[in-house]
Amino acid sequence: NDIGMVAWILEMSTPEFPNGRQIIVIANDITFRAGSFGPREDAFFEAVTNLACDKKLPLIYLAANSGARIGIADEVKSCFRVGWSDEGSPERGFQYIYLTAEDYDRISSSVIAHKVQLDSGEVRWIIDSVVGKEDGLGVENIHGSAAIASAYSRAYEETFTLTFVTGRTVGIGAYLARLGIRCIQRLDQPIILTGFSALNKLLGREVYSSHMQLGGPKIMATNGVVHLTVSDDLEGVSNILRWLSYVPANIGGPLPITKPLDPPDRPVAYIPENTCDPRAAIRGVDDSQGKWLGGMFDKDSFVETFEGWAKTVVTGRAKLGGIPVGVIAVETQTMMQLIPADPGQLDSRERSVPRAGQVWFPDSATKTAQALLDFNREGLPLFILANWRGFSGGQRDLFEGILQAGSTIVENLRTYNQPAFVYIPMAGELRGGAWVVVDSKINPDRIECYAERTAKGNVLEPQGLIEIKFRSEELQDCMGRLDPELINLKAKLQGAKVGNGSLPDIESLQKSIEARTKQLLPLYTQIAIRFAELHDTSLRMAAKGVIKKVVDW
Repeated sequence: NDIGMVAWILEMSTPEFPNGRQIIVIANDITFRAGSFGPREDAFFEAVTNLACDKKLPLIYLAANSGARIGIADEVKSCFRVGWSDEGSPERGFQYIYLTAEDYDRISSSVIAHKVQLDSGEVRWIIDSVVGKEDGLGVENIHGSAAIASAYSRAYEETFTLTFVTGRTVGIGAYLARLGIRCIQRLDQPIILTGFSALNKLLGREVYSSHMQLGGPKIMATNGVVHLTVSDDLEGVSNILRWLSYVPANIGGPLPITKPLDPPDRPVAYIPENTCDPRAAIRGVDDSQGKWLGGMFDKDSFVETFEGWAKTVVTGRAKLGGIPVGVIAVETQTMMQLIPADPGQLDSRERSVPRAGQVWFPDSATKTAQALLDFNREGLPLFILANWRGFSGGQRDLFEGILQAGSTIVENLRTYNQPAFVYIPMAGELRGGAWVVVDSKINPDRIECYAERTAKGNVLEPQGLIEIKFRSEELQDCMGRLDPELINLKAKLQGAKVGNGSLPDIESLQKSIEARTKQLLPLYTQIAIRFAELHDTSLRMAAKGVIKKVVDW
């Protein structure tokens, strides 16, 4: 091969398309100049990408490269001369690099130079710039990189793109992995911008010891770049084929619907107890006797993506009655976010940060928004098992962009072009800003909202509501209205005051009222919370028209 890139149009029969479907595969040829990107590779990649967009065919990129090609003009390197400051003392430095008249006549097209004549009569061509006879030595390579970055980014919008990092991918290769959005990474192959040796030289000390330290799955699978990780190429190809089983033959065409082995009218056997386990609700779970309790979607059809990133939200693709769908659900347990130490910073330490369940943080809100964008591009109907108490709005969260991420959720739902179903599950709740960003009013033509009978929803949680709307004075008024003993004591106090009762009697009655109020306060706080909870019910949601229907589990 005389170019570091190869492409194929593959025709393959699959269970979804027994009569065949076409996909386009493009790959770096690592045997040609380490799979680097030069002008010819860039032009080839751009042409193949444009072909995939024109034909609306899925485009699979097998990435194994060393980034943009670096080069030097060997024809100039082999013959240039040095104009020394003192010909007899090279250690005193030099003034310029030049070519002899004979060499200039031979390779003049490779340089931009100007002529000088020495007092001795010798003619020298002082080199101002080295152009080189070969294309692909420097800036033209990154000029081409910009073209393929633009093309692959456009391809994500116009067709289905998926990158499998099967070998080290560097620089523009790393950007392509991100620009195509959907990415599978082999566990032993890094995605990096610059090699660790170059970074060590930049930092002036030996900081990094491997490429994996910079862009291995411990980094890329936890920061939202990589959707899936695999142990080898076979597993990677298997995951590509499985992902394609959710994708139309031609983007924008009908979804690949198969006859379900798991009947869609079977009951959902998994029943949440105190909280709703999102994965059990989606794909089912084995009980203590090993019996499978079915979830909401077809058995063995759920493929989770972004599993290592923003773990308080669960995203992936599943099938319902053989129909491919996108699924977003909520983790109810507290998850730990591991923030690795950066060897480049001497004071950096690895940190483990707890992330409460049922709360959107900047990373999990961004993950939600990205999943919505991907599902919409793939033409998938959407199911959101909505179980959020709200957004985390601390100072650091605001600094890290929680407002921007929440707004992106709204924008991606507003522009969603497929049916979207929002369901508050059993033992679930949806409150405040979290309700706002998934409400049917965001996209009335596409979104329908439902709630399970036990689901709850409101602006605030009951404990927060009573602090504002059922304060201590109002609790005491409620006690005075409902408690017979307090009613009797207050009547005696009023009688004592009107009938000129003795001061000791009045003080005694007041102390009795205070004691009784203090005794009743915890009980009436619970009553107030219960009263507030009655405003949270699914029946009230339906009565106010904010959900379409109460749907039992």
